[in-house]
Amino acid sequence: MEHIRNIAIIAHVDHGKTTLVDQLLRQSGTFRSNQKVDERVMDSMDLEKEKGITIRAKNAAFRWKDYHINIVDTPGHADFGGEVERIMKMVDGVLLVVDSHDGPQAQTKFVLRKALAHQLKPIVVLNKIDRENARPHKVLDMVFDLFLELNATDEQLDFPHLYASAKEGFAKKELEQESTNMEPLFEAIVQHIPSPSPSGGPTHFQFLVSNLDYNDYLGRIAYGRIVSGKIQVGKPVFCLHRDGRREKGNITAIFGHEGLEKVQIQEASEGDIVGLAGFEEVFIGETITDQEESPALAFIDIDPPTISMRIVVNDSPTAGKDGKFLTARHIRERLVRETRTNVSLQVLDTDAAGHFEIKARGEMQIAILVEQMRREGYELLISRPEVIYQRDEKGNLLEPFETLYVDVPAGNLGDILQSLAARKAEVVDMQHHPHSVLVEAVLPTRGLIGFETDLVNLTKGLGMMSHLFKEYGPHKGEIPTRNNGVLVSMEAGISTAYALNNIQERGRLFIGPQEEIYVGMVVGENSRPDDIEVNPCKAKHLTNMRSQGDGKGIQLEPPLKMSLERALEYIGPDEYVEATPKSLRLRKKILEPTARKRAASRAG
Repeated sequence: MEHIRNIAIIAHVDHGKTTLVDQLLRQSGTFRSNQKVDERVMDSMDLEKEKGITIRAKNAAFRWKDYHINIVDTPGHADFGGEVERIMKMVDGVLLVVDSHDGPQAQTKFVLRKALAHQLKPIVVLNKIDRENARPHKVLDMVFDLFLELNATDEQLDFPHLYASAKEGFAKKELEQESTNMEPLFEAIVQHIPSPSPSGGPTHFQFLVSNLDYNDYLGRIAYGRIVSGKIQVGKPVFCLHRDGRREKGNITAIFGHEGLEKVQIQEASEGDIVGLAGFEEVFIGETITDQEESPALAFIDIDPPTISMRIVVNDSPTAGKDGKFLTARHIRERLVRETRTNVSLQVLDTDAAGHFEIKARGEMQIAILVEQMRREGYELLISRPEVIYQRDEKGNLLEPFETLYVDVPAGNLGDILQSLAARKAEVVDMQHHPHSVLVEAVLPTRGLIGFETDLVNLTKGLGMMSHLFKEYGPHKGEIPTRNNGVLVSMEAGISTAYALNNIQERGRLFIGPQEEIYVGMVVGENSRPDDIEVNPCKAKHLTNMRSQGDGKGIQLEPPLKMSLERALEYIGPDEYVEATPKSLRLRKKILEPTARKRAASRAG
């Protein structure tokens, strides 16, 4: 155990932690000299590479001199906070990566609070010191202030710090020093991060499940840290389930890590981070032990889901043209498979055939899942996100509240505060920096739906936000949603430039010419509050009179093409997003105009 180090790497989104892990793996000789390696190799999912964010916590390990260092890359986005919570139970220290230009951000605060609460030893890495306008000394002061604000102990306040450029591949203890490699960081990890301390308690085998993976041959693999004792392949053990059941089984495989590769090993002992196969029904937070009467290990509950959406079998007229997996059975199997490794996601069957209810931490989490499914060949319809309500003992309606941190340019503060007020937010703190203002507010989760889009539009992309679940509180009343109605097609066919030219006077188009259209499809946004029906497929009638220049003067505005997250925020309660491998469309839940009007009058 003296030569083991277990560390997590934590940071705000885009502060460079995944790039830093790359360099540690490269410079420790984990990859062969002739091996071709992608940049940001820890972000193995396509979506992680495209969005530049880490979605799943991932394990890696490397050897440096005589030391075996286990390193866990954690997500920096609040929707995936459940991943961060669990990792803290597996490690003895953290590398806190902070951008030496931007300084600590909202998410830095979130992940650092979790680390300090677990009494973990931090090493601060001031990254991107090669950036123009980098201000590492100032940022170091800001990090110290953040530690004070989070009530760090004296020992935690005495944190070691290094200056680094993960992109260029060097780290150093002082800015004036010359350095061409990560050697100072390796030394700091070995010197300042403690080795796993002996439990001092029972000597029999105890293991806390902190993460899950799935293997088609071995079934579910439970990842975590061995708290005490040893384990060998084939050994009989017990799984202590959350509901009190004690299930007996055998360990069929043990996985360790070498670099990014999972490698099968025959045995492991106290302090090791490993994966164990042998239980199909194991869940995060459960204990695996070789003593049936052993008590379960304590585990922190993760934040509850606060958002629910419906995923529905695609019944649009274009269904089946793009995708391979269309049926309720296909969709249900895929959703259930996702819950095996994603603990903060819940899938429920509903009364309606082909309708599944998904509960999650945020719309980004569901949008990521749907985007993965699209790429795998699924077609589906998704409803607008709705919050999950509860009732107290007296029957009063409660709704989830979030703490929101928004960093905005000073010039946009007024617009942002106005938007927050409309969303029933209460501002609890404002900190003015030279060019920006950090606003902390508490608001209903409902108020967050669509806020990111407002933030991007109002600040021209310069605003940043993150949010954390706070509590359930009394319902805040009506929050106005979309102010504008939509333009709905009343004809099926191919859109024409002639028709769209007339329609664009009514509002903003979501489609261009020569696109396939069906009845009930949303083709644009009305500039007024009500929905109107339009015909985007109307062709110009030809006459036998020749007219010079007819049709040549059509100039269409470029259509607004939405990402999946933006589309989910945008749609109304009576609309779906149709997601197929090749396209995203917006549509009414009830396509036929007369049936839609009848349903609206019944509801009204």
